[in-house]
Amino acid sequence: MESAAGVVVPAGGSGSASSRIERNNAVLKDPSWFGQFRNGSNPWMARYVYALIFLSANLLAWAARDYGHSALTEMERLKVCDGKSDCLGVEGVLRVSLGCFVFFILMFLLTLGTSKLQDPRDAWHSGWWSAKIAIWVGVTLLAFLLPSTMVRIYGEIAHFGAGVFLLIQLVSVISFITWINDRCLSEKNAERCHIHVMVVATGSYVISLVGIIMMYIWYTPDPSCLLNIFFITWSLVLLQLMTSVSLHPKINAGFLAPGLMGLYVVFLCCEPAGEICNRKAEASKRTDWLTIISFVIGLLAIVIATFSTGIDSQCFQKSETQGSGENEEDEVPYGYGFFHFVFATGAMYFAMLLIGWNTHHAIKKWTIDVGWTSAWVRIVNEWLAVCVYVWMLVAPIILKSRRAGGSPPV
Repeated sequence: MESAAGVVVPAGGSGSASSRIERNNAVLKDPSWFGQFRNGSNPWMARYVYALIFLSANLLAWAARDYGHSALTEMERLKVCDGKSDCLGVEGVLRVSLGCFVFFILMFLLTLGTSKLQDPRDAWHSGWWSAKIAIWVGVTLLAFLLPSTMVRIYGEIAHFGAGVFLLIQLVSVISFITWINDRCLSEKNAERCHIHVMVVATGSYVISLVGIIMMYIWYTPDPSCLLNIFFITWSLVLLQLMTSVSLHPKINAGFLAPGLMGLYVVFLCCEPAGEICNRKAEASKRTDWLTIISFVIGLLAIVIATFSTGIDSQCFQKSETQGSGENEEDEVPYGYGFFHFVFATGAMYFAMLLIGWNTHHAIKKWTIDVGWTSAWVRIVNEWLAVCVYVWMLVAPIILKSRRAGGSPPV
């Protein structure tokens, strides 16, 4: 069977299309973990298997970076390292990332446009795990046979791909926050959720302010740390800006959304760079249990962010059957093509985090997303997130005023 991209897709083995629909409907009615795995291959279970493959690629890239130097002699014999001592440092991460990227981009091409459960591509997405794991292992091994020049070119392209991932993640996070806010403020739920909204909003602001205070303590030990002072202070200003816009009488979006956005903003600004202006820099030179825990949490955060963003295709497309009430039972539960595209760009993203967004120098063991390049990426992402959120609030009012022939409100 051929996909929209013209690539042959397995027909899905035994079992009719109707049996697959019945099995997937059973999973939709029983969304528990037990229900998902009891019903065998299905798109809900498939999400976790792909996430496990992605996590395995992350761990393999980390191992190649921190503990792969013993294999340097063999790599030099294959003449793919050009005699560089960091071949299995930066390049090792890029090679694993390249294999992961190729695997998920192939899955993207093979599943793009799948909309019905009876489509053979649904069976390919949700099953055939032995074949797909063999493909992933094969393309990863092939990446280690490529010349160093090709890997470095991929590293430059990965900067762009990682940026695309960050944009997709940003829109997904903001859409999720505004969706929660709209649900809680709707007439149906406003009274019932009032206490919950106040508790969550208050907790979000308290955590955000505590985070900002701790950043002042950790990252501005000296008045000469002007750039860190600016980053942290500007984050506080942006939190106030989002709150003021959200509470404007013409918008009246409440405290919840800006509070949650404040958490996201503080998270992005949580570690400005510069060892001189970092009280934790001395401790970070030692590989202790706290450093290892921080690294593991950071690695899991990459996988969770990729996973949650990948299944959120509704933020970027409108369902063609929404509201029609017809044939909803045989619709795929999420966009397969979008899901794999997010994982493909996520492969580029984890490579950038593990090498500090810089392909020209080695990085310390048990570290992730460090250095000035990483700091600027996070800061720009923070500012862009605030701009997108504020625009989502004011755009309907501005457009409505222009349609009415009036001037935008001040």
